[in-house]
Amino acid sequence: MKSLARMPLEGIVVLYFVSYIPNIILTRLATSGVHPERGRALTGLETLPISLIVNLVLTYAFIWASGWHRDAHGKNIGGTRVPVPTRYTVLSGIGTALVLFTVPLSFTFTDVSIPFIQLLMRGDILVIAPLVDFMFGRKVRWYSWTALVIVAIALTFVVHQRGGFHLPPLAIATVVLYTVGYFLRLAVMTRVSKSGDAGSVRGYFAEEKLIALPMSVAALAAVGFMGLGSQADELSWGFTRAWSDPVVMLLAGGGFTLTIISVFAAIILLNPRENSYCVPLERSSSLLAGLAAAYVLHAFWNQPAPTGSELIGAALLLGAILLLTVAPRFERPRAR
Repeated sequence: MKSLARMPLEGIVVLYFVSYIPNIILTRLATSGVHPERGRALTGLETLPISLIVNLVLTYAFIWASGWHRDAHGKNIGGTRVPVPTRYTVLSGIGTALVLFTVPLSFTFTDVSIPFIQLLMRGDILVIAPLVDFMFGRKVRWYSWTALVIVAIALTFVVHQRGGFHLPPLAIATVVLYTVGYFLRLAVMTRVSKSGDAGSVRGYFAEEKLIALPMSVAALAAVGFMGLGSQADELSWGFTRAWSDPVVMLLAGGGFTLTIISVFAAIILLNPRENSYCVPLERSSSLLAGLAAAYVLHAFWNQPAPTGSELIGAALLLGAILLLTVAPRFERPRAR
């Protein structure tokens, strides 16, 4: 397991892409069609509790079984070393909790296509990446700038072809919270752990998840206990009755794949290269995974296929990934 953090970045990106496709498919299937008991499609608030709780349990099991907890900061309590997050990883954990909450939620808006909502959420992060680099005095190389421009063009083109944003209020809130969460996460990562040390990656992941996972579940539970109309009813169903419903298999599968995705995403973003390199690589891969998932859903479950503009946007994103993969290899011989 420790060797995972030492794998070539391109290999991690491929694993990230492959693991993201089933996550999107399972989440979409769980919220498509009329549910027999609810008389409508399940909402994101009804599906999130199981997904996040399964993710919490499996991530903690991974941290312990892999030994990654040994690289985290810790204290000896009763002769046992217990991992303890620092103030920085607590802040990153808060940001990650927002991301964990909003990513599965974004796949549940039946009137918004998967590629489009992903373009919106990923596009905001591409603006943040160079800002964080400038904040910490990191050099942004020419190919990172070029990739950012390519992805920005793809985002602008798809939004224009669609005729604007026109999103439900909850979808807009999802995009905003996701962006805030990623800004916190990238800022802390750049401040304390983008060193290239594999042990630092493992320790950071363990500390961040110790905060982020229980916080995301607790936030959902708090909204449910507040009794805010339909939202409280949806969360109550998700925390209680969903566990005995057949949909639990889809939701548990989503939580399982989300655990795998989170490991690969952390390794990519904690790579010592600048954020303006790592972020487009990770974001473009997830966007392409969304496109692939949309085609699978169209072929086997008769869901809408990606539009022509979304395909053009995906082609531009693929170009950005190729640029980020190839360009650094041309610079290394010149640097030597």
